[in-house]
Amino acid sequence: MQTHTLAQFLATPAGREADAILRACVHCGFCTATCSTYQLLGDELDGPRGRIYQIKQVLEGQTPTRITQGHLDRCLTCRACETTCPSGVRYARLVDIGRHLVAQQVARPWSERLLRSALVRVAADPRRFGALLRLGRWVRPLLPAALAAKVPRWRPAGAWPAPRGRRRVLVLAGCVQSVATPLTNAAAARILDALGIDLIRRPQAGCCGALAYHLEAQPEGLDAMRRNIDAWWPEIEAGAEAILITASACASMVKDYGELLGDDSVYAARAARVAALARDPAEWLTTLDLTALGQPGHGRRVAFHAPCSLQHGQQIRGVVESILSRLGFVLTAVPDAHLCCGSAGTYSLTQPEIAGQLRTNKLAALQSDAPELIATANIGCQLHLEGGSRVPVVHWLELLDPGTGLAVDCRR
Repeated sequence: MQTHTLAQFLATPAGREADAILRACVHCGFCTATCSTYQLLGDELDGPRGRIYQIKQVLEGQTPTRITQGHLDRCLTCRACETTCPSGVRYARLVDIGRHLVAQQVARPWSERLLRSALVRVAADPRRFGALLRLGRWVRPLLPAALAAKVPRWRPAGAWPAPRGRRRVLVLAGCVQSVATPLTNAAAARILDALGIDLIRRPQAGCCGALAYHLEAQPEGLDAMRRNIDAWWPEIEAGAEAILITASACASMVKDYGELLGDDSVYAARAARVAALARDPAEWLTTLDLTALGQPGHGRRVAFHAPCSLQHGQQIRGVVESILSRLGFVLTAVPDAHLCCGSAGTYSLTQPEIAGQLRTNKLAALQSDAPELIATANIGCQLHLEGGSRVPVVHWLELLDPGTGLAVDCRR
């Protein structure tokens, strides 16, 4: 693609990066075939190719409008287009830059500003979100059905095995997951304990930074990344082998720390080290002998929803399914598995109508082959799907958990 990016943008690292990404695009349109919003809305401007062209126009001096902002907002950043693209266009990075540029020129209505500010200040803070969640659970019986479905039921995490001085792996506590589904990380700790590995928590490490970063609060997102690096660094220096991140969206973000903090003279080297150590549970477990876990599946039928952040963001496809099959689970068919469920971080709150339609389509696909359970790999997908599913939805690590396994109460 030919570009005529303004000199004022080419004078900045982000502008030069965006220009280089634009030049890689050949307008082939393969991306539209796998774009969930284009498939749903049928509008070229709500597909990757159309959004790329809109960002190109902004970089070339055209004044963006609320319409431009709306088309960029409706992007799920699922990155399915990157998986499809034959030219290797780094679309997700381009849309982050484009949204930031548009936000500098287009004022949002007060209602949108208030919602986004609340999400950054509440959802990214486990203490605040935990207090809100406790209130929601307390009044859940009084809420309308649609709203009550958004409040996850309490499921106890169970005991976290004490470290025994063996191989050590760090874990990201996260923000929403740490209080909404604490069972996930506890299950990971018990699984690794059975395999002879200590899973270490660092209380100072919290939100991965994605929530703020993708809501145009990039300084807050970068600060969260620096805080995590500081929290993990003593354990890394002491020999921690990896950083396990049980939410696939967070894993995708932590793996980008080196790039996002590459211009930070204080944190660049450590950020690159953290990114190199970041692991999704699926890729870590494939390096281990899982014999000690036995065969917990016993032929149970499971539909696996592969989050976009797993299959497109991290490019990990078929690995979870392989592990579950080896451990005795029967994987049911899931049509159009490449399409997004509509969760996409905070998307289900900022774009509820589209998110709801995508969830309906995804649940129809997941439930089409009569599974007993739906398993996924990301907290956002888990809660979003759970709110509309007639089949229990769990994190796939719960299925391997020696502490609960399939005895876990998955009833909604």
